[in-house]
Amino acid sequence: MAAALPAGVPLLLALLLAPRGRAQSFGQTRFVCTSVPLDGDVCAATAPGAGSAEELKSTVLQLRETVLQQKETIMNQKETIRELTAKLGRCESQSVLDALPGEPKGGGAGRRQPGFNKNTMGDLSRAPAAETLSQLGQTLQTLKTRLENLEQFSRMNSSGQTTNLKDILQNKIDDLEKQVLSRVNSLEEGKFNPKNESEERGKIESTLTSLHQRISDLEKGQKDNRPPDRFQLTFPLRTNYMYAKVKKSLPEMYAFSVCMWIKSSASPGMGTPFSYAVPGQANELVLIEWGNNPMEILINDKVAKLPFVINDGKWHHICVTWTTRDGVWEAYQDGTQTGSGENLAPYHPIKPQGVLVLGQEQDTLGGGFDATQAFVGELAHFNVWDRKLSPGEVYGLATCSSKALSGNVIAWAEANIDIYGGATKWTFEACRQLN
Repeated sequence: MAAALPAGVPLLLALLLAPRGRAQSFGQTRFVCTSVPLDGDVCAATAPGAGSAEELKSTVLQLRETVLQQKETIMNQKETIRELTAKLGRCESQSVLDALPGEPKGGGAGRRQPGFNKNTMGDLSRAPAAETLSQLGQTLQTLKTRLENLEQFSRMNSSGQTTNLKDILQNKIDDLEKQVLSRVNSLEEGKFNPKNESEERGKIESTLTSLHQRISDLEKGQKDNRPPDRFQLTFPLRTNYMYAKVKKSLPEMYAFSVCMWIKSSASPGMGTPFSYAVPGQANELVLIEWGNNPMEILINDKVAKLPFVINDGKWHHICVTWTTRDGVWEAYQDGTQTGSGENLAPYHPIKPQGVLVLGQEQDTLGGGFDATQAFVGELAHFNVWDRKLSPGEVYGLATCSSKALSGNVIAWAEANIDIYGGATKWTFEACRQLN
């Protein structure tokens, strides 16, 4: 609001300088109109006691400056209102959003395509309806798998309570699937009303959350009765917040073997099964399959391509061994050596005091996750040794033909793993799929 005019300024001048469309407040000041001859001096015609012509001129300039500032403020506010209105429109009508960018092409951990929004937690809330349905479908499939595990457990349970609860949950999941299918059909026919998208999605997600909780309660009975290593991790969605963290760090190592059971059908690329970052080097030890590139092992940011063919939705056992001398590495799939090489970060020991994450690639120590590099699938029996396993030992792990061998650096046990962002644990029998 402009400052009040000092006494003696003509009322006509005040009206000319006041901003258009806004009422001018003059407080208790009283203005007197004085007629002035055509050749007379306006400044000399002021009321008695008024300031000099210079004071009046200064006041006029101040008023003009105030008016300009007000106009500038109004313009800025209008621009802000336009931006907020546009954002609100995008939130209210998800169907008019552009689809999220596809998976970037090209390889290498920590490298992104320009313009991709890394904050996928925000992306999920703004995702197009079709993509939201896809994610809900994946979540439903995850719940089904968990129910299958519960069904096997219930057969061994003499009480019928578990089975009854499983049936109730199964019926609810079937109802949800019908809702999702109905929404897909509406989208395809162009009849979907975007105004109801947030409300309908909220209802389904609320039901899914309830189902997750009830299934988790049922799984507690399994957890209490299973060995500490008979579990798997599941990462159903490609996000930048769903991961597991190994509580223990790696020591300094001059050789290692990393083995695990893994299952994924994500495309393009299953993502990052694990990453180990240390201060000053986010890519100290990383296993990643990103975009349309083959799976790679990174050591101190040096890369070797691995000849794995495992993105088929089936369980596979993989191992990678390495020694710092000459950087010699070997890759095993389902117990058979499929590739080898050398000169991979030779004479560089794996550094200690880092952070070991399952399911995400780290761009900073313990964070900086990128959804395009997130692992989607299931993982179990992640073990790390500070030596090279022999081909016989690897074969025994993959075929369950010898006594279970646990990593002497990182052993697969529930007590050693914390999960975040919706990743889940449940019972897994390593050799069940081989029978």
